[in-house]
Amino acid sequence: MALRLSFYGGAGKVTGSNFLVEGATGSVLIDCGIEQGADFCEDCAYGPFPYDVKKIDALVVTHAHLDHVGRIPKLVKDGFRGKIYMTPPTRDLAELILRDSIGIITEEARRRSIAPLYDEKDVDGVFSLVETLNYHEEKEIAPGLSCFLRNTGHILGSASVRIKDEEGVAVAITSDIGNSPSPLLPDAEPIPDADALVMESVYGDRLHPPQAERVAALRSALLRAIGKGGTILIPAFSLERTQLMLYELSNFFEAGDLPKIPVFLDSPLAIQVTKVYEKWGPAYFKQGTAEEVRQEGSIFEFPFLKKTLSPEESQAIEKVPSPKIIIAGAGMSHGGRIGRWETLYLPDPTTTLFMVGYQAPGTPGRRILEGASSVRLAGTDISIRANIENLEGWSAHADRDGLLAFAQACLPRPKAIFTALGEPSAERFLAQRIHDYLGARAIVPEIGETWEITKDSVKKE
Repeated sequence: MALRLSFYGGAGKVTGSNFLVEGATGSVLIDCGIEQGADFCEDCAYGPFPYDVKKIDALVVTHAHLDHVGRIPKLVKDGFRGKIYMTPPTRDLAELILRDSIGIITEEARRRSIAPLYDEKDVDGVFSLVETLNYHEEKEIAPGLSCFLRNTGHILGSASVRIKDEEGVAVAITSDIGNSPSPLLPDAEPIPDADALVMESVYGDRLHPPQAERVAALRSALLRAIGKGGTILIPAFSLERTQLMLYELSNFFEAGDLPKIPVFLDSPLAIQVTKVYEKWGPAYFKQGTAEEVRQEGSIFEFPFLKKTLSPEESQAIEKVPSPKIIIAGAGMSHGGRIGRWETLYLPDPTTTLFMVGYQAPGTPGRRILEGASSVRLAGTDISIRANIENLEGWSAHADRDGLLAFAQACLPRPKAIFTALGEPSAERFLAQRIHDYLGARAIVPEIGETWEITKDSVKKE
């Protein structure tokens, strides 16, 4: 018996996760995400799926980031009718993320005078097919194929996926592996029971500063920015990064480390995501943080935090004197309310823009990070005179050493470890380290490749 593993996304690129596992009688898709930085419309970046969606038995979702869930409504629109499996927090978060994406898709379609990639009824169709699955629960999800989820410590509810056939041949996809130790989440769980392992490599060639250093760097950068008297902009992913920023700001203010200045959470999506974190956190946070929640009620609230849901509340932020902090999406400056604030404040030399996450190639955030003197936002070129603070280490992804340690903890069973979900240089660097340091076979896959996996071998078809 053998399993077939095909790479239809996430090879040679950080985003667009999409893997197909086929057994003798059943097939399972792992993730169905968009490529961030690419156009999000029917006729540009995404043609037909490279497989018959009607013949796929099940879809397993690793976590709720758009580059892992963003094309699921399109999958349903095109005829997929199997079950969709994910953890309970992922279910709640994915619905928020996908419903929020409809506005972006609709606007993109209107701008190009084309049909949108999907609409509200397609998202409704997705959640009519969802069945939640808990960590450490073996379940047959397709003919002859079972699934087992483990915590990856990346975001709330994130999971690795191990698919096994009736003969015990198994392949696992880590999806994104958390940056441990995390203030909120437990460490990623190793996967010792797979014959082939697909692991992420976003930071496969880089190191993060230790947690204590990155917290100290954030505090120092905030003090510098406040001292300039200007506005502090934090383009933060609504999911996980915003909650981390709120958690650290709450701690700084409570300890008296920062002067008490207004903080605005200017993102309806981030506000709703934070509610999901408060709902599921006590059951999914690491033990110490869960105890904080039980004692304090909320670890994300503080007295001078204002959540601006409506457009009117958002617009009123401009009238509040600086210094002030505005946290808004999107995390790569490629949409959302942050664009309005960047348009207004980036030309001001008293402004400080905080970069606290990965910036994909082609996004405005990446161009800003690379030192551009201007950036195009909503069709307008905006000059950049603001101070840019690139705060490394706040990514929710493991770094080079963390990834290597994870791979080591999964050995010796895997006959091969695929390094995927990274830029090509990072994938190659991590593969070389796995080979040199661990003596394991490491493969850098390419889009469209299919590999045959047995208990004894891993070979390309």
